[in-house]
Amino acid sequence: MNNKTKRIIVYIVGLFILALGLTLNTKASLGVSPIISVPYSISQITGLNFGDLTFIEYALFVFVEIMIHLSKKNKKKIVADLLQLPLSLVFTRLLNIFSACIPTSSNFLVQLLILVLAIICTGIGAAMSLSMQLVPNPGDGIVQALAGKFNKSVGLTKNMFDCLSVCITLCISFIFAHTILGIGIGTVIAVLGVGRVIALFHHMFESQIIELVQEEKEL
Repeated sequence: MNNKTKRIIVYIVGLFILALGLTLNTKASLGVSPIISVPYSISQITGLNFGDLTFIEYALFVFVEIMIHLSKKNKKKIVADLLQLPLSLVFTRLLNIFSACIPTSSNFLVQLLILVLAIICTGIGAAMSLSMQLVPNPGDGIVQALAGKFNKSVGLTKNMFDCLSVCITLCISFIFAHTILGIGIGTVIAVLGVGRVIALFHHMFESQIIELVQEEKEL
């Protein structure tokens, strides 16, 4: 099996794990991750399908990415942006499948356990898919594009984008539901925990990732 095939397999498995992690985050009922808090809150208010709303959000992200890269006349980036659309469609279908299969629980200890599993899966899935340097998830792609546009670090841009997502979710919640939807202690724990899981994953598998990606680029 050549390195290209290995990268694709790791990438696909990472997306599956990431979709599972994001779904578990919603099932914990303690607050979802900021990036999906907007479609989640709208889904709770309107009853519309969560996966479909997430796809719409991702499509908006891709549109913004394309506008940014068009302004820089970066055609290679635009191709990668467009590839995020079919990726988003498949990814959000996975969200729907996992949402239909995984039950919710009202037991607080069970909710905490689900949240821990969600953070672990989200971190591992994100690390696996991002490390392979193929088509980025739109949630990551928009952050990278904005970071390049405003010449800011990806970490700072990610934090600011998460804060913006939370603010939009809170506004939607208070205006249309008169309560807080999708934001809770789980949101805070997810923001802090997922980054640590990603860092730990990279620390544990750094040499394998570098070897896999560099050898492929040299071919």
